[in-house]
Amino acid sequence: QVQLMESGGGSVQAGGSLRLSCITSEYTYKNYCLGWFRQAPGKEREGVAHSDSSGRTMYVDSAKGRFTIYRNNTENTVFLQMNDLKPEDSGVYYCAASKWCAVITGRLPLVNDYNYWGQGTQVTVFS
Repeated sequence: QVQLMESGGGSVQAGGSLRLSCITSEYTYKNYCLGWFRQAPGKEREGVAHSDSSGRTMYVDSAKGRFTIYRNNTENTVFLQMNDLKPEDSGVYYCAASKWCAVITGRLPLVNDYNYWGQGTQVTVFS
C-alpha cells in the first residue's frame, strides 16, 4: 500500500514562500513518479510539478521559475519549494504517486496518470 503524507501548508502574504513536504516509503520514493497537484474551491485539480525516479521534472507554466520540486534521498521525501506566491496559488495541495510516469512521454502529467494520493495540505496566499 502506497502511503503519502503531506505537510508544510499555511497562510502567507503574496510574495512569500512556503515549502511543502511529502514523505513516503523508501520503495515508493525510489520507484515511483511523485507529483504535486492543487485544487482551489470550485475548480478542477491541477498538476503543478512532477518528478520521476531519475530526477526529471516538469512544471505547469504558472509554476515555472517560482516553484521547485526536488527529492531528498535520506528522508524519502519530495518537496515543493514555492516562492513569490500569488493569491491564485491558493488551494489544497496534494501529493500523488504513480508507478508509471507520464513525464517520460514529455507531456505534463494529469490527474488520471496518478494512482495514489495524500490527504492534502491547505495553502492560502493573501494579498
